[in-house]
Amino acid sequence: MRSTSGGPRVLLRRLRETMAEQVSAQERLDKIVVLIAANMVAEVCSVYVLRVDNTLELYATEGLNRDAVHMTVLSAHEGLVGLVASEATPLNLSDAQSHPAFSYRPETGEEIYHSFLGVPILRAGNTLGVLVVQNRAKRTYVEEEVEALQTTAMVLAEMIASGELAALAQPGAEPAARHSIHKTGTVLSDGIALGHVVLHEPRVVINNYIAEDLPKEIKRLDAALVKLRADLDRMLERGDVADGGEHRDVLEAYRMFANDQGWSHKLHEAVATGLTAEAAVERVQSDTRARMLRSTDPYLRERLHDLEDLGYRLLRQLVGQDHAPSREHMPDNAILIARAMGPAALLDYDRKRLRGLVLEEGTANSHVAIVARALGIPAVGEVPNAPGIADPGDAIIVDGTSGSIYVRPSTEIESAYAERVRFRARRQAQYGELRNKACVTKDGQPIELMINAGLVIDLPHIEDTGSAGIGLFRTELQFMVSASLPRSSDQLALYRTVLDAAGNRPVTFRTLDIGGDKALPYMETVIEENPALGWRAIRLGLDRPGLLRGQIRALLRAGGGRSLRIMFPMISEVAEFDTAKAIVERELTYLRQHGHTLPARVDVGTMLEVPALLYQLDELLSKVDFISVGSNDLFQFLFAVDRGNAKVSERFDTLSSPIMRALRDIVSKAKAAKKSVSLCGEMASKPIGALALIALGYRSLSLSATAHGPVKAMILELDAAKAETKMAEWLAAPAGSFSMRQKLTEFAESEGLAL
Repeated sequence: MRSTSGGPRVLLRRLRETMAEQVSAQERLDKIVVLIAANMVAEVCSVYVLRVDNTLELYATEGLNRDAVHMTVLSAHEGLVGLVASEATPLNLSDAQSHPAFSYRPETGEEIYHSFLGVPILRAGNTLGVLVVQNRAKRTYVEEEVEALQTTAMVLAEMIASGELAALAQPGAEPAARHSIHKTGTVLSDGIALGHVVLHEPRVVINNYIAEDLPKEIKRLDAALVKLRADLDRMLERGDVADGGEHRDVLEAYRMFANDQGWSHKLHEAVATGLTAEAAVERVQSDTRARMLRSTDPYLRERLHDLEDLGYRLLRQLVGQDHAPSREHMPDNAILIARAMGPAALLDYDRKRLRGLVLEEGTANSHVAIVARALGIPAVGEVPNAPGIADPGDAIIVDGTSGSIYVRPSTEIESAYAERVRFRARRQAQYGELRNKACVTKDGQPIELMINAGLVIDLPHIEDTGSAGIGLFRTELQFMVSASLPRSSDQLALYRTVLDAAGNRPVTFRTLDIGGDKALPYMETVIEENPALGWRAIRLGLDRPGLLRGQIRALLRAGGGRSLRIMFPMISEVAEFDTAKAIVERELTYLRQHGHTLPARVDVGTMLEVPALLYQLDELLSKVDFISVGSNDLFQFLFAVDRGNAKVSERFDTLSSPIMRALRDIVSKAKAAKKSVSLCGEMASKPIGALALIALGYRSLSLSATAHGPVKAMILELDAAKAETKMAEWLAAPAGSFSMRQKLTEFAESEGLAL
């Protein structure tokens, strides 16, 4: 590398000294460009900063006309600087003026310079600006010079991200790094939350960027890489993986990335420029993220997650954090941001402090979204690069009504949302006034509204909402939040607590719905190609009868002397129900023989969520005491749509004619058989969904506690008979000839119903 000043390590040390000086932001930037130009024997060094209006402003220069500073502004795609910013990749030219993207700005005086090297100033994959060096002579900068400039850009990224440059900007033209960000995603859970950012996978804090002993840093990097690869090898040697299958192929691909010589070479090159091992990993990770986020290839974007996870693992090893920091010390009003997470991970967080959730992945029907709704946590999903748009502690607003999030919101936005929160609180108070009113339609038809629950913290909602009971108690949540398999005594205690809280109101306990994507940390994980269709729920329970018998025994003992309702999930054929019910009978016999007080009444039913049961309804209804439609799974199986896949989950309308016809057949056959039928899926938690169900003939709905108010308010104003007549007309018409959702909306408007 050409340098008269000792190379990048000396430059980094001098930059560190300059960063520590008590000078103004402009003076600091001016000193930095002089240092870089001298070190690289460049006649020009310039810093362009990306502004909130998506333009690039010249903030400092050595070599160009000083009067151009804060005067020269380029669009984000204009000229060579714009090309570097938009592509987030270095540009190295020996004759810049012959490049088709070259843009001449006479105020800068740069027409006499031919060679050009520009690198993006990156942080967490986001472009914050561009760093440029230029020379009169036509020359191509060598690889070491490119590396050195990229390394220097890391230091500038931290300066820009700190907000120090905001004082130099005109109103409306502030640096984008620390300004307000507005992103729109998909609504996962209703509500509005104001709080501060907590990252689910916190960025590793790097305290030292500059290496003092290069050979030592190389050794540290090599040792961490060896350990990372060894850990992956051990994962592949585990018994459940060693036999092969697609899951092994996935891990093999993962290991291939870890052993990739190109990745290793980039890490070593970054260290060679004078960075510590952890700073080198951070720089390579940020460069890779920036490139892949701009890729249109879905395969490459998916591989980004693999590379990011490897980078995080490597960073934690280098700084001595084998695991992510503890979640016990969360700030009040925490807004959690994650790339993706399961329901068990969400339940790990302190509910009293957690106010909202933002995910890069996740759809409205995913299990984490269902748990968020059960907990009353506003949530937004499908937010691009969600973990990279905010720093821990940043102010953030999550709007679970529109799918908007605001990072570092302006005072005006924050005030507006604070008022909206107050308005929602007043509206909830109005809904609260409906709590003790009988849930009867305008034409006198009683509708039973119950809540979905799964945790002790849900139980106060029975009284808060004036609920008729618990229509679905998800027993698996106790297993998902436990560090080990809950003992029979723990299960018994929970079930008694639930029944005590409900009093004389009914509680329907669903037996364990685990497996698939609801993996338990203390049970062997079975990796399946299609987990929703795999070894889960009653299938797992019947294959592990000891687990199912233990739960049923605890339920029967808890129900001693009172009425008990037990419901089996994922029943696919009548024979499965017969086998499961036989276990209940066997456990009743056992408890009777051992002198336990038996329930006064035991009703045994099933979830209807597998389409095959639609063609066994007559046989099933002759054996069950009740059925409950699980609309979430039933809909995804009817349409062959993965509800967790954002690309297809919204492809089909849950209020379309095929679904309405299936639901109509279920309720009509249940009524003919004189068996009770309810629906406990997410469809019931929206006023328009509840309207459709009542129009189909459903008179018992189980929904999230937060949805009770809006749904009950709609029911009290509804003429159910008129809605049923309209629904019958619509279902008689050819499917697809109109939008059922639109018809329901028009009916609601004509009747003055709030949806």
